[in-house]
Amino acid sequence: MTTIHPVVRRAPHFLSDIGPTACSAPLAERSRLEWRRDSGGDPALLLAGFLADAGLSRPDPSEEFFGHSTWRKNSVCGAAVLISAAAGAAMIRAPGGPPSPAPGVPDLVAVAFEHSGPAEPVAPPGEWRLGAWRDSWSPAEHAAAVTRVRSAIADGEVYQVNLVGHASAPYRGDPTSALRRVTRLPGARYAGVLSGDGWAVACASPETLVEVRGGRAVTRPIKGTRPATAAGRAQLLASAKERAEHVMIVDLERNDLARVARTGSVRVDELYAVRRWCGLWQAESTVSAQLAAGTGLADLLRALCPGGSVTGAPKRAALDVIAALEPVGRGPSMGAFGWIGPDGIDLGLTIRTVAVDTERVHVWAGGGITWGSDPAAEVAEAAAKAGPLRAALRA
Repeated sequence: MTTIHPVVRRAPHFLSDIGPTACSAPLAERSRLEWRRDSGGDPALLLAGFLADAGLSRPDPSEEFFGHSTWRKNSVCGAAVLISAAAGAAMIRAPGGPPSPAPGVPDLVAVAFEHSGPAEPVAPPGEWRLGAWRDSWSPAEHAAAVTRVRSAIADGEVYQVNLVGHASAPYRGDPTSALRRVTRLPGARYAGVLSGDGWAVACASPETLVEVRGGRAVTRPIKGTRPATAAGRAQLLASAKERAEHVMIVDLERNDLARVARTGSVRVDELYAVRRWCGLWQAESTVSAQLAAGTGLADLLRALCPGGSVTGAPKRAALDVIAALEPVGRGPSMGAFGWIGPDGIDLGLTIRTVAVDTERVHVWAGGGITWGSDPAAEVAEAAAKAGPLRAALRA
């Protein structure tokens, strides 16, 4: 058995403009919360309580995110947060799906960081070798699952379901460089590595689950994918299927935000903007709302987790279908990853995410299924999303 090197133990390796990149001082880990789905308790309340103990927020429902007024001034810079798909489901008491193929990775991680003295020198990464990939389902099984979702839609059970597949590969050596290559993929808005004893997670997500600044919450759902060519962009803009799928999720996100919003404050700031991630065009919208007085962190997470673009509509019915069809759990993918600090909250949706345990590296990818979905095209789309991650790991 290979022992994983702790890729980042003292601070999250954020490469985007969230979290500690705004700090000039080095950071050191002050405290850590790790929770697994079989541990019991409410992960939303546990996270809020941990942040309160770290001096970052109050866990009671009266907490409001209106700038700096609710944050104690101390040496804590903020907290890195990782929420698995199963933890997000547990927050709303929904099915968590099958067990994770990477059980060593916790379902909830929060690491509080404080300003420290000079940074410690980092050892250069060692040799890395990646073995052959093994998929959790075959293309034919994936296509059959798409067909079963279409049957559920025909029966009126759901309108849309996001199906996610998984693949893993054995490795030898130090994964540090490989995981950092993942975070540097073009278009990664939430780019970073977070690790613990025997595990690490690297994220290159372009999608915002929730950002809160000045009392306003923003989510940026992504739905719709085509190759990043001129023809692909034209196809994405012209596709009635992709646009219908996208608008359905935008409407779901409007409804989710409305649960914690001031009446009449929910709005769609941007609809179906085409943006690039690696070699793919993706359609993104921006939905925002002013948070209602008395909205706490747990309230906010329960309203938005699990993310609508990686579940479906209606969300709870889609989660039932997902739990029945997907062969393995989603692990840290399709959850949340980001930073909670004195100036607000910035959590990305953990699409384009890789996990490493002591023996294998894991990748998840999928797509939204509607009545107009073609099974073969959905299988190809999931492979296209996983492709850049696999390439970065092997490079």
